Formats: sequence, structure tokens, C-alpha cells
Amino acid sequence: MDEATLRILEFEKIRSLIAGFTQTLPGSALARALAPLGQTEEVARSLAEAAEMQVLHEQRGRPPLGGTRELGTYLKRLSLEGVFLPPEALLDVLSSIDAAADCRRYLAAAELAPRLFEKSRRLEVPETLRRLLRESIGPRGEILDGASFSLADVRRNVRLTRERIRRALEALLNDERLSSAFQERLITERNGRYVVPVRADHRGQIKGFVHDESASGQTLYVEPAQTLADNNALQALLREEKREEERILRRLSEEVRILAEVLGANQRLLAQFDLCAAAARFAIATAAVAPRLEPNPVIALRAARHPLLLLGADGRPREMETVPVDLLFGGDGDTLIISGPNTGGKTVALKTLGLLTLMVRCGLPIPCHPDSSLHLFGKIFADIGDEQSIEASLSTFSGHLLRIRAVLEQADGDSLVLLDELGTGTDPAEGGALAMAVLDSLRRRGARTVVTTHLNLVKGYALLNPGVENAAVTFDHATLRPTYRLYYGAPGASNAFTIARTLGLDEAVLQRAQEYLGSEEREGSAVLEELNRRSHSLEADLGEARRLREAAQLERDKRRRLLEEIEARKREILEKALRRGDEVVRQAETRVKRLLKEAQALSGSTAEAARLTREVRQVREDLGRAAEARPRPERVPRQVRAGELLRIPALGAEAEVVRVVAEGVELSLQGKKLRLPLSDVEQHQPPRYAKRKTGVGSVRSRVERTSFQPRLKLVGERVDEALARLQRFLDDALLQGMREVEVVHGAGSGALRRAVREFLAAQAEVESFHAAELARGGDNVTIVLLRGA
Repeated sequence: MDEATLRILEFEKIRSLIAGFTQTLPGSALARALAPLGQTEEVARSLAEAAEMQVLHEQRGRPPLGGTRELGTYLKRLSLEGVFLPPEALLDVLSSIDAAADCRRYLAAAELAPRLFEKSRRLEVPETLRRLLRESIGPRGEILDGASFSLADVRRNVRLTRERIRRALEALLNDERLSSAFQERLITERNGRYVVPVRADHRGQIKGFVHDESASGQTLYVEPAQTLADNNALQALLREEKREEERILRRLSEEVRILAEVLGANQRLLAQFDLCAAAARFAIATAAVAPRLEPNPVIALRAARHPLLLLGADGRPREMETVPVDLLFGGDGDTLIISGPNTGGKTVALKTLGLLTLMVRCGLPIPCHPDSSLHLFGKIFADIGDEQSIEASLSTFSGHLLRIRAVLEQADGDSLVLLDELGTGTDPAEGGALAMAVLDSLRRRGARTVVTTHLNLVKGYALLNPGVENAAVTFDHATLRPTYRLYYGAPGASNAFTIARTLGLDEAVLQRAQEYLGSEEREGSAVLEELNRRSHSLEADLGEARRLREAAQLERDKRRRLLEEIEARKREILEKALRRGDEVVRQAETRVKRLLKEAQALSGSTAEAARLTREVRQVREDLGRAAEARPRPERVPRQVRAGELLRIPALGAEAEVVRVVAEGVELSLQGKKLRLPLSDVEQHQPPRYAKRKTGVGSVRSRVERTSFQPRLKLVGERVDEALARLQRFLDDALLQGMREVEVVHGAGSGALRRAVREFLAAQAEVESFHAAELARGGDNVTIVLLRGA
């Protein structure tokens, strides 16, 4: 997209808005990342990833990207021979490695976000470098004693030497014989060496080296001879400490240089995740969705809204109500002409169409109805607003013509062209003729064009040319206010007199203007307004008819379900009665047999027993014939579908319908296929279907924690890092079922203490908090009571 189009469509404001939702991306990196994507597959992948991140954001909170630091400058410096990084830079490297590790854990949810999960596997966490940095660099950028044995040994000697100097100087200050020589009993430091303040008029009492004197000259700062050797030794140890620290920094920098490619790749991935998370937060704030991507040049954005009307520059929702607009364009048509009154929303509709199309091209979800679709145009051109330039001696009309010339030079069959107030700024007749010629040229090139106009010639162009459609932003004559909605199929009236009357223009002036307006113009405007009113009335009637049809369909479906339930209940009762009858017959047979045995035992007559046996057999045969004559429930299917389960009585088994064939159905039974007529199978009532495995499995969550300490130390940390650690600490405390925890923030300037307590006050899981007792740290420590423990 050319820069002029991006400027006209206010895309820089969208970049700024998205930047407010990022956690780490600087402006230059965001400008590179948030740009139109080349291939449709890239756009589809970006939209899908934003949707997955939205799910994760709603279920897991914001991704842990706050620790990511910009490492590009450091890695570039390390490419030079002999350069090493300062401790603060190495601390940034460690923070970025930790962010990569946290991000991998956050995105380890293949069920919720398969694309992001797969992408996060490319994040590498160099554990050896991570361990070295943690052991070597402290949270405030200091080099730790554990960085090397030599450094720990040197620092121990430094401490011992300082202690010897301090003891010697304290003994000197406490010597009663020399008490008059000292200005005050104080040990201080000059030029890196420990000295004592000596009165100038007693300098002969203390032998040593004078390093400085006070402004008045009354006090001399003397290094006593007793400590000269130890001070020299201390300076030598401090120089050795600096050399060892530099050696450690060179060693750590070399490790970073070796992994520069890995760290750079991590930074690029973390930037992509940050942009994806920002897009997800934007989607949540604006109810944005990903429209379907159409291969053909079709636009169907339903209930579309301009993002800058929804959110302010700070990313907070605006209080003003935004009227959604349906932007429907393409298919058989190639040109849409929007007309209607000023302040009616024509330009906003045009900008909304262009901006949303451009945002989707950049992989961003857009605020519209989920049932929306959009074609990714290769080029988007826009001529919206005043192109007047005093410096370039351009009038408004000239500015528009220069822009249109550039559009005509570049537009092709995969272009979307947006032209505001086409043909205005000059004589209406000439402007209208020029506008129609421009539209002819764009149509010959195959471009899709949307224009706004007040010119009747351009409105009539749609009526005379197939493939060109009129649309109107309408005006409510009852309230004398625009509705900001688009109605398709008819041009809109400008309603200049009505708007002027609403704005309070003198009625006499309006009356005079109507007299100047010819009768044909007045009649034409009246006809146009009547046409629009009837069109809106017809649309309202159509909407009511659609609503009634849907209600009738719901009622028919409800009746059908009730009839099916009644039929199923009837069959169930009949089957139950038949089963009961069979049970009665079996009980009767059993009883007759028992009686027969008893009678045979009593009579002892073989002939009598044979006669009774024949009679019992005859009864059994009669009962069998009666059972066969009883009606069976009708289960022969009339209509079946693929995937439905049917019973095969002959096999006593159940099979799944693969497909319906002319002679019956093809079934799958335990991996084998067979064909049977419908008369040989039975249908379940209501029908049953085979269960399908879905791609969405159950979400399993397992929280693994090391031993938890209910005391968090934040002393010396920056506020943003401290609050991030505090959030994780509270989460771990809740998981461990803790009731009370301590947060150690120290005194300092008080900024960290205020930030911590303001953060705690905003947390729903915090029941209360207060400063600790003096014995536990007083106001330097905050005691936190948690809910639900």
C-alpha cells in the first residue's frame, strides 16, 4: 500500500493504538511488524494465531512478555572485536532469556492454541548461559561474589583490609592524648583512601599524608602513617577486583556472542508473540473477529464499526455510541455509489471499509459481525479529504485530480479504490461528467470502486450501467437527524435545506433558496425522498416477514419434535406390553409343567400323563401362534443418513451407515462393510448417531511448584519488574493455600512501597494488608492477608 493511502486511512493511528496494547515492542519494531502481509496464507495464519491468543488471554491472563528487552544494539556491539557488555546489558539478556522460558510455558497448551504452541517450540532457552548470568549478575546490575573464586577471594581480602584500617583509625581517634588534634571523631574517605579530620593548628601531632583540606582551611584530612601500608594494600586489591570483574564481563559477553543468533531469533519470535497478544487485547476491547477470506473480490462486512470511534488514543473505550454499518459490495457488481446528506456518515463508511480491509491485510481482527467475509485486495487506493496545498499552488479540485491520476496509473483487477466526493470542487455538470469518465476507466481496468457523491449525474450513472449499485445514508425526517445507516438499491437525497434548518439558518434565507431551486429539482428531490421512504418501509416489512417466517419455522420444528416424542413413547409402551405378555406366557408354561408333574405323581397313570402332555404341547403351540400374530413395533427405517446407527436383528448387532444406495444401505460393522435392504434393519427412535472424535480434547492442567517461601524481597528492584514478581508470588501463594505472606520493599524513596500497596489494593484475592510490626521490619514490610485460603 502506498504511504498516502495509509495516511488517509489513518493507519498510523491504528499502529499507535496497537502499540498501547503491546508490552515490549518499540515503535520502530512495531512499524516493521504491523505491515500488510503478502500472501493470503500469512493473513489467515496471523488471524488464527490472534484468535488462539485471545482464548489464552481470557483463560490464563496476559502472556509473560514484560521481561523482554531490546537486545539488537547489544548483539551488534558484540560483533566488534574486544567489546564486552556492562552488567546492566547482561541483566537485560538474562531478563529476555527468562521471558522466552516463561513464554514457552504460557504457550504450552496444544489443545487451546495449537498454532502458537507449535511456534513457541522454536524458542530456545540457553540454560547454561542463563545459569551463569544468574550466578554472576545481581538484580541491581552488580557483579556477585559467586561469579568466580578469584573475585570472592579478592573481595574477602578487601573487607579484611578495610576492617584493619577502620580499627587502626578508631584506636587513633579514641586516644585521649590526641583528642584535641581532631576536628571530630569521624573516619572519612578522600581519593579512595581512608583519612581522619585534623585541626590545622594541630597537624604536627598526627604524622601522615594530607589528602585534602576544608574550604575554611581549618580542617585537614590526613591519612595517618599507621594506615599507609594498609591503604596501599587496599588500593591494590581494588585494582585487582576491577580487573577480575572485567575478566568476568568479558567471559560472559563471549558466551552471549556465541549465542547471538539464538538470542536474535528469540527476540524476533517474542516480538511476534507480543504483537499477537496486542491484537488479541485489541479484539477483546472492540469485540473484533476474523472475517472469512474470500478468493473472489467480494466484501460483506456486517455491523462494521470504525476502530477509532470505539477506542480513544489511550486504548480506553469511548463513551459515545457507535452505529454499526453493513458494507456489502462485490459479486456481480464492481462499483458502489454512496449518496445522501452531509453529516450522514458517507465518509466514515468509506474510511471504515478501507481501514478494516487494510487491517485484515495486516493480520488484525476487525470489529464486525462474525458472519462477515472479505477479499484481500492486492492494492488499496484512497482519495479522501482535502488535498489543497498553498505551497504547491494546488486547489482542492487540483489536489483530487492529481490523486486520481496516480490511481488510474496503478489500479488493476485486484485493486480497491475509495473516492470521496468524486467530481466536486468545480462546475457540477463538468465535475459529474469527469467523475463518470473516471468510473468508466476504473471499470475497464477491473478495479472495485466505492465513491461518495452529491452529484445527480453520478447517482444516475448507477441506474444506467449494470454492475453499478446505488446506496444511501438516510435522514430521519421525524427527528431531523441522520441515521448513519446504509440502504442499498436507491440513491440518497442531500437534504441540504433540512440540515441547514436543523443548524439554525434563517428561515427567510431557506425560503429564498427554495425559490431559486427550479421546480424540476424540487420535484426530483421529492420523488427521491419518497422512493427512499418506500424503500425503507419495504425493508422494514421484509424484516418483519423474515421474523415471522423464522418464528413459524421454529413452531413447525417444535411440533415435529413433539410428534416424534409421542410416537417414540407409543412404541415404547407397546414394546413394554409385548415384553410383559411374553413374560406371562413363560410363567404360565412353567406353572402348567409343574402341575403336570404333580398330577402324574398323584395318578400314576401313564395314559393320563400322556394326554396331559399333549394338551400342554397344544397350549404352547397356540400361545406361540398368538405371539407371532401380535403386531411388532414398526422400526423399518424410511429415511436414514450417513453416520446413523441401525440394528441388524438377524445378527443381533448394531452397525453404522456408510452411505445410502439404491437397493438399501451400506453399513460398517466392526470394520467390515455389508449391504442390506431397509427391511432387514431397524432404526432407533429417536435416531442415534455414531460418536465422532473431535479435535478439542479435555484441558488438563498441572501446576508444579518448588518449595514456596511466604516472604518476597523486592528491595532495589524497578517498579514494573517488582509488580510482575509480586503477581506471580500472589498466584503461587494462593496455589499453596497460604493465608498470610510478607512483601519486603524497603524504604528508599517510597515509590516502590506505594506501587506495591496500590497494586495490592486492586487485587480481588487480597483481603487486607498493613505494615508489619517494628520487630518484623515496620513500614519496610507489608503483611498481606489472602482470601479463600
